Amino acid sequence: MTDCELNDPVTIDPLALSSEDRAWVEGTLDTLSVEGKVGQLFALSSIGDDLAEISRHCALGVGGIHRFPGHDLKAAWEATRAAIQESRIPPLISGDIEGGTVSQAFATAVPNQMGLAACADEDLSRRISAIVLREARRQGFNWTFSPVVDINRNFRNPVVGTRSYGSDMATILREAGIMTEVLQAGGIATCAKHWPGDGIDDRDQHLVTSVNGLSMDEWHASFGKIYRTMFAKGVMSVMSAHIALPAAFPADAGAGRFVPASVSKRLNLELLRGELGFKGLIVSDATPMGGLTGWQERAEAVPAVIENGCDMFLFSPDPGGDYRHMMDGLRRGALSEQRLEDAVRMILTLKARLGLHRMTLDEWVPPLEEGTTRLSTPESEAVAAEANARAITLVKDTQELLPLDPARHRRVVLLAEEGWNFISGALPRSLDVFCEDMRRAGFDLRMYDAETPPAPEDTDLVVYLIGQEATASLSHIYLDWTALHGGARKAMKRFSREIPTLMISLGQPYYLYDAPDVRTYINGYSALPTVQTALVERLLGKAPFTGVSPVDPFCGEEQLRY
Repeated sequence: MTDCELNDPVTIDPLALSSEDRAWVEGTLDTLSVEGKVGQLFALSSIGDDLAEISRHCALGVGGIHRFPGHDLKAAWEATRAAIQESRIPPLISGDIEGGTVSQAFATAVPNQMGLAACADEDLSRRISAIVLREARRQGFNWTFSPVVDINRNFRNPVVGTRSYGSDMATILREAGIMTEVLQAGGIATCAKHWPGDGIDDRDQHLVTSVNGLSMDEWHASFGKIYRTMFAKGVMSVMSAHIALPAAFPADAGAGRFVPASVSKRLNLELLRGELGFKGLIVSDATPMGGLTGWQERAEAVPAVIENGCDMFLFSPDPGGDYRHMMDGLRRGALSEQRLEDAVRMILTLKARLGLHRMTLDEWVPPLEEGTTRLSTPESEAVAAEANARAITLVKDTQELLPLDPARHRRVVLLAEEGWNFISGALPRSLDVFCEDMRRAGFDLRMYDAETPPAPEDTDLVVYLIGQEATASLSHIYLDWTALHGGARKAMKRFSREIPTLMISLGQPYYLYDAPDVRTYINGYSALPTVQTALVERLLGKAPFTGVSPVDPFCGEEQLRY
């Protein structure tokens, strides 16, 4: 890659406006008081469908509201409409639209990003994106904090995993490009995250300031290329994370080399805007996260987020207090008037680019038909079921266990770990569909009992079923043998040499690292009900395994292949 290829700025402006829309931006900016401009900087979270919380946010004059809707469509619809009606300036309504078990209870349960990548089918990815677009627009969303364009290079990273498209750059660029093209053509701004790139460190920025430890040459050839390509695709926003990129700083900068990108002028204004030429909106990652709170005290961090290049400040444990911190930062010069002006202009520009100032309420959030409880259709459910099934990946079967047969493997012991999810409003987690389908197929399935562990005389098959997808604050990816087997001493027992053993992950794809003795291993990427049903069909040989692994499930270890 030449210096010219690395350093020439991107010329595309994803937020280019007509003269009429530009006049609305400048006219609106002129009408705002200083207090009104500060309010626009905030994108606050709305947990569930609490109308009182939304009213408090709107009273601050916030620029955006990030929705974590509950499980009732009508309540979610009413809450979003309230946010629009109570806002003086049309708000950005954002969401974490990533699929998997983060899908909403009343929407089509589409694959998470890794599951979609495992399908390796551009047409299917476009059909899934079209479903996401239709249902998100019906809910009033105009901004999604996706796609995740992180490179899942470090298999021990707990928060990238199934939220990513994997470790292959071509796959990441293909899938992220499709999502961006489809959603933005339909009026929803996308957001490439997590700048300057996650997946190198094995820690989670929700808990610590994590580090992208690549050299700048390595960074430009990987993350730099990904972001430049996304800019060429016209992505409208980038999320600046609490991740450090020390190679971008002089070697003698000491602790300053490890400043989170969210409060780094060097990373946001000089590298992202200057060297890479990004012209869209920069939003911080969630500011209550440990990667920021562990770096800087709140009163300093709040204005620093905007002063150092982010245009929008995401989430707050104390919205009123953070508003006061921002105002105080402006008074004492920690936030310049110029940065305030530039940031608010960028926020209004994104709103104008999406045409929010021209929408009626019913155009924005269409009326619900009487009795409607779901957004999905039979057609969308069929497409999602196809994708969820096609993603399932047979990693290895060196013992030639498959297909399973109730005549040979009737007595099955199941050791299950459902996992959990950080996201409010995420789908409930259950492995019941797998159990019911196995029993219906003729297997005598019983749950593991630590006091009477399986033995060859009473068990034909041991199945480990892990449902943990990538999620915030998970800390580490590993098999908790103590929890699975019911005690520290029992954790040391392995059944695989005495009883045929099958391990299935309906989440993170790397559990073989902790189970090298397991000779039959499958990745399903999420525990959605349609995945579980399709999994049983494939275990029985009724359908082929078609998934193409987006990562190395052997974690670079030859031992795991056998």
